[in-house]
Amino acid sequence: TNNASVLLQSNEIKEAIPIVVEEAKNQGYNIDKMTVAGGSAGHALAMIYAYRDAQDAPVPVVFTFGAVGPSCFYVEDWGGVEITPEEIQNGSYTEKMKPISAAEWVSKNPIPTVVAYGTCDKVQPFLASLRLKEALEDNGVDYKYYELPHSGHGLQNDNRISEQWMESIDEYLNKYMPVN
Repeated sequence: TNNASVLLQSNEIKEAIPIVVEEAKNQGYNIDKMTVAGGSAGHALAMIYAYRDAQDAPVPVVFTFGAVGPSCFYVEDWGGVEITPEEIQNGSYTEKMKPISAAEWVSKNPIPTVVAYGTCDKVQPFLASLRLKEALEDNGVDYKYYELPHSGHGLQNDNRISEQWMESIDEYLNKYMPVN
């Protein structure tokens, strides 16, 4: 619908997860922990859930991973969004962006993380990913962060680094979501 937004989508996910866990239980599947992941917009939503909402999850979120998901929406990273000049001048626009800026929530819920970003990305500004990296470092998160220097949003031009990223995902899944 025309009222779709990152905030609305992230809130719908927060509301849906308990229903999914309960329905899985009704079907005979006991979910006792989870990993959230995605690519691009799905990665942004996964990070928002992991860092902002996981403390309210019906089961622990133990790991998040993904690629090229916007981790924050600061004007200076994105080159402009629809915010008034007054909000930019007085800095109040940051409060509008916080509910959908995963990097702002890392300190609240430092979930182990593996991410990859293309430095030539024209969809998700690379500068925005640096805020996530800083938040992960500052909060002592167990993380791996991959920069693909010749790739855009599709992570298409750095095969060796892409392979390392995928190997790290496998390593973290084995560490945080081992199969019994």
